[in-house]
Amino acid sequence: MARCGVGPGSETQITHTPLTVNDPIHGHIALHPLMVKIMDTPQFQRLRHLKQLGGTYLVYPGASHNRFEHCVGVAHLAGCLVKSLHDNQPELKITKQDFLCVQIAGLCHDLGHGPLSHAFDGLFMSKVKELKTSQNLPVDEHWTHEEMSVQMFDSIVNDLKTKDEKVLAEHGLDDKDVTFIKELINRKITPTERRDKDKSFLYEIVANEENGIDVDKWDYFARDCHHLGIPNNFDHLRLLKSARVCDVEEKDGTKKHICFREKEANNIYEMFRTRYTLHRQAYQHKIGNIIEDMFADALLKADRDLPGGKPDMFTISKAIERPGDFIKLTDGIFEQISSSTSENLSESKKILEQIAKRELPKFVGEARLEENKLMMSSEQRCNKAIEDVLTTKWKEAVRNYKPTNPEDFLVYVVDLSHGIKGKQPFENIYFYSKWDNKNAFAIKDYQRSSFVPETFREKLVRVYYKKTMDRNVMEDVVKCFYQWCDLGFPSNV
Repeated sequence: MARCGVGPGSETQITHTPLTVNDPIHGHIALHPLMVKIMDTPQFQRLRHLKQLGGTYLVYPGASHNRFEHCVGVAHLAGCLVKSLHDNQPELKITKQDFLCVQIAGLCHDLGHGPLSHAFDGLFMSKVKELKTSQNLPVDEHWTHEEMSVQMFDSIVNDLKTKDEKVLAEHGLDDKDVTFIKELINRKITPTERRDKDKSFLYEIVANEENGIDVDKWDYFARDCHHLGIPNNFDHLRLLKSARVCDVEEKDGTKKHICFREKEANNIYEMFRTRYTLHRQAYQHKIGNIIEDMFADALLKADRDLPGGKPDMFTISKAIERPGDFIKLTDGIFEQISSSTSENLSESKKILEQIAKRELPKFVGEARLEENKLMMSSEQRCNKAIEDVLTTKWKEAVRNYKPTNPEDFLVYVVDLSHGIKGKQPFENIYFYSKWDNKNAFAIKDYQRSSFVPETFREKLVRVYYKKTMDRNVMEDVVKCFYQWCDLGFPSNV
């Protein structure tokens, strides 16, 4: 297990005693006093009540872990990586302020998640947008949980300053550092990085938009595999120890990037492969996905009447507008809906009862879409557009089938990849050799294993039947699905 101190120069510069917690994944973790103050706020404690894997918990009983411990783990790994870079390359001049900022960013990067984590922003908010669009209402196209994380972090800082104006100064931070932390959480909040250009590599630690290699993934790969019971062949500690900062020549000049020993190429591939495996077996599980979709429908039905509030006084979808409202949204909202006597929530309660009783749409079948045969323009190839076309095609296939009703079927498209929108995983990843740790280079095709696939993205179509049917009818429907596949539906899309 990694054992990291509280940062560069901590022996003489920090007089506060860190808090140590014991984590099942990383062992004993030392937490800086300012991080402890952040953790002891309602905004952060809320993460104890958000399942890390949302509805996947109802498929994998062990997946009961929460966003709280994940964020603590990311903060720890962020500190370990910065400390390793500092110890190996003192010339980088990483300060204790840099170290603390990166750790705080790791700690707070998921503050903006809603109930059931990605089911909120990925499913519920998408359904809200569709509903508003159909009613010609204004839609916020740009909201993300990263954006909400920044707002929640601002709320924490304001609350801490209200209690003690010098809370940042006594730990060596100022308002510029707060801005830096927000940039680390969400790079889109400012057009350019405000930290010193020589510190640009710090932006690749918590949320790496360059190539997808960051400590956020390192923690949730290890943590999720542990709780799901899925093997993890990726060794993040080995990769962490090989990390160095090198100058890389780019179109707009030289830029500092975090690079790795060339022998770590296979380990990095295992990282991307682990991501795919987790999505294939857990995050995009055929039953877990349909359960999360039902949870999102339950939230949508309850949107006008939050339990405990007056009708139309507070809506779930509008909670994203104010951190003070958003803090009320946790997984506990489903218990509130289930126990409510409000007539307005009867439809939501019915959906939650169906989930509890396992009265779920029946899985009919799954098939891979052949991307090269999709008869659609590149702009139209989003999952929703493909779903609409496939739904029409499927209804045509079963329209004359008795006793089923084409409207009783659901069609979903699942997008799986190795991480960077289907691109080659080694794109924008740089390495250094044992004999030259100053100059970075990209892995050439002839240096990659021949076992590495040529394709790094696939789309799956899944069909579900919403109503109960006897075994014989279900078998016939499944046969209908595979006949549909054999007729080459992907080439007809």
